[in-house]
Amino acid sequence: MPGHTAGARGSAAAISPFALFFREFLRHPAMIGSIIPSSKRTIEAMLAPVDWASTKLFVEYGPGVGTFCATILERLAPDATLLVIDTNPVFIDYLRGKFADTRFVAVHGSATDVGDIIAAQGFEQADYVLSGLPFSTLPSGVGEAIAEATHRVLRPGGSFLVYQYSAYVLRLLEPLFDSIDRDLEWWNVPPCGLFWAHKALPE
Repeated sequence: MPGHTAGARGSAAAISPFALFFREFLRHPAMIGSIIPSSKRTIEAMLAPVDWASTKLFVEYGPGVGTFCATILERLAPDATLLVIDTNPVFIDYLRGKFADTRFVAVHGSATDVGDIIAAQGFEQADYVLSGLPFSTLPSGVGEAIAEATHRVLRPGGSFLVYQYSAYVLRLLEPLFDSIDRDLEWWNVPPCGLFWAHKALPE
């Protein structure tokens, strides 16, 4: 209802990012990977392998309050795009108000539909996809669908960057991606597993 949407927008704008993140975690714990946003160390480590000069489209699933977005936008080329997708309209509305950058696009939708979403923005493929979605607690079949959709939209040589508090995601990535690098970031609450799944270049 329009009145309800307006109220949600007003409340989102009125509280701090941390409070908003915590509130939405309590409302949707199975869809948000942690009770607090990722640490700066996690952000730096997760994004370290990105070749920013060759990136035209960077996609993020579940951006929350934009913990990664500011850093990505700092490094993204002037002619590139950051496209974020979230099923929570409160987060999407908050992000649209937070980032006025013309390179930033926030879409209310599902990561399973990433192919249609990037096509609607005029893109055929993504260079990188980032996700902190909690794959181990997503509804049955959703994790597999997201992994498969992501593999399809990535360009050859592109990568799926995943940070998780469980290694469950490996069972979704290993059948699809040609190589996967792993690390663990201890300076995070809780400690966070980092996964970089790479789509091979054609021979």
